[in-house]
This record gives sequence, structure tokens and C-alpha cells, in this order.
Amino acid sequence: MTILQANRFSSLVGEIYDAAANPALRSAALEQVSNFVGGCAATILSRDAAGLSIEIHEHFGTDTRFRQLYRDRYVELDPLLDRHLDLAAGQTVGVTDVMPHSDFVATSFYREWVEPQGAIDLATVMLEKSDARTTILQVLRHRSRGIVDDAMRERMCLLAPHIQRSRVMGRQIRARSHTVDDLADVLDGLSTAICLLDAEGRVVHANAACRQLFADANLLAMVGDRLVARNTQVDKIFRSLFEISADAGIHSTGRRQIELVTSSEGHHYLLHAFLLRRERHLPRDVAATVLFVQRATMVSSLVPDAIAAAFRLTPSELRVLMAIVEIGGVPDIAAKLGIAETTVKTHLGRLFEKTGAGRQADLVKIAAGFAAPFAQRTGGDDTV
Repeated sequence: MTILQANRFSSLVGEIYDAAANPALRSAALEQVSNFVGGCAATILSRDAAGLSIEIHEHFGTDTRFRQLYRDRYVELDPLLDRHLDLAAGQTVGVTDVMPHSDFVATSFYREWVEPQGAIDLATVMLEKSDARTTILQVLRHRSRGIVDDAMRERMCLLAPHIQRSRVMGRQIRARSHTVDDLADVLDGLSTAICLLDAEGRVVHANAACRQLFADANLLAMVGDRLVARNTQVDKIFRSLFEISADAGIHSTGRRQIELVTSSEGHHYLLHAFLLRRERHLPRDVAATVLFVQRATMVSSLVPDAIAAAFRLTPSELRVLMAIVEIGGVPDIAAKLGIAETTVKTHLGRLFEKTGAGRQADLVKIAAGFAAPFAQRTGGDDTV
């Protein structure tokens, strides 16, 4: 192989691996493979171990009619296809390895399928073999170039392991992509707003609840690719959460902190930031911190019942607890429930005693912990 050919080979290998990450490049890469080995058409196909079906993965230089003919009839007449059952991956087989070329041109496979495509010969190399199926690269040789020679065999052998690895990489990339898509679907089904941030605080991913939170812009909003708090209290707590998260990463304390904040409309939310990665120099698209934002509201009639059963609350105590979550202040609760402020304070003291909470914010956190995590598909004000 000359220096020019070696450079061309190196460039082609790069194109083969590029095609693993970008499926749109596969056809062009296969065309370059065909040209490099001296072919006029190329196909990557698999045949199941029982010989009942074939699957064409990629193709170049053959039109739809001939591909369909190969599937329907001529696959059974191809003298090279089954030869790979006894060969190792990477081994190239030409027609003259099986029969004299003069005998090959007398076959119906040659007269009716090979020759009408302008070809005179073909060679195949095995890419993968398992108990279930065999995958090969099939290359047709144009009549102007003569029959398959040793140079063509050598080049197909050189490229085969790279094509095979590229296919494996492509499957792994697709599997990972499907996993990410599935995870995104799961996150979109949660009522809790979840936002993934990189090491610089830029948004990497936000689930549906989080995107709605940004759109409402009552608590947090997005400016460019960064989060902005909508009031001073939220901004202060938001920043403190990330300081605690970063400190936990440095000292490995594993400390978790949940903070209660109030939106510009007076709704209560729970904020929690949790460190995912401790490295300081990460690629921009790598999530380093996850932020959870949960509306402190009761989304199901089952939630108050569960809270009452867990802490043995009376109906009056439960009503006050629900009012604390929804409203907050003692005077407002008294007005809402139509009772005296002293009565509210009495129930509040009993709630502290039964739940172990020390302040109203702790009661809100306890109540929110009973809320169902899944978004209500019917919509409503309680969906974050």
C-alpha cells in the first residue's frame, strides 16, 4: 500500500467510526468502502442461522429491484453466503475460492442478478457471527475492473474489523439514546420539577413540570441557559442550597437540606439541590447538580387521610395543618376556617407535639412528603 493509499485508508477508517455516532453518514461511508476496495456496489446484510430470512442493514450502488430480488430468490443461489459459516470474522471470500469463474458465469445467479447490474464478480467478508445470525459485507466488482483479486481481498480484510466495531459502537450509542429518552419520559411524568445543572449552573435538562415552572415565572425563570430567582428570599435560599451542595461534595458529608420558599403569588414550594458529581472540570453538557422543586400542596384526598393516620391527628388538627400548607399565617388561617386565632395556636401546638416539628415550615415539609410524586394528567392548579 502506497503512502497515498495509506492516508486514504486512515481517512476512511475515521469516516467509518463517524458513522457509528451519526447514522446519516453510513451510506456515504459504505460508498467510500466500496470505492476503496475496488467495488461498484456494497451491502451489509445478515442471515439468520436457520437460513430462513435476511436483513439488509446498509447498501450502496444497488437499486430497490435488485435488493428485493436478492431477498426473494437469489439469496439461495449466492455461492458465497453460506461459506462464512465455517470461517472466522474478517476472512474474505471470492467466487474463485469456491468455484472456477467460468462455472460461476454459467449460473443463473450470475446471468440474472450479477451481470444485469454491470458486475462480473463479487466478494464477501464476515463482520459478525453469533448462534443466531451471520452478518457480512458483500461487494460487487464491475466488469471493467475484472474479477476479484488479492488487493481487493486484502483491503476488505483491513476494513472488516473497523466496520464491525463501528456497528457495535452504533448499537451502544442507540441503546444509550433510548435509555435517555425513556428516562426523560419518566421525569416528565412526575409532578416534582426536576432540573439538571452543569458545574457552572447552566441548565442541562428540565422535565415538563420544571419547564412549566419556568414558563409561569412566579418562582424561578430561565434567562439564557441559567436560572434566575423571582424574589430576594428565593434567590438567597437558592444560592445557599448550592453552597451546601458544593460543600457536601468537597467534604463528602452527604448532608441534604430542604428549604421552604414562597413564590410571588404566595404559594409555598420546597427546594432541594443534590450534588451528582464532584469533579470541578466537567464538559458543559454533563449534569453536576440536580434541583428538585415541589409545590407544597395536597394533590389527592388520600394525602390528608395518610397524614392523619400517621400522626393520629383529630379532624380539627388536620384542617389546621392543611390550612398551614395552603395559606400559612395564623390570622389568615383563622379567617379561612372561621375560628379564633387562639384556637389555631392551640391546634398548632398539638401539631408540633404530635409530629415533632418545631415550626410551621417543618409542618409544610412533612405534609408535602406525603404528596403523590406523579403528575395529574387532567391538569389543575396543583400540578407544578
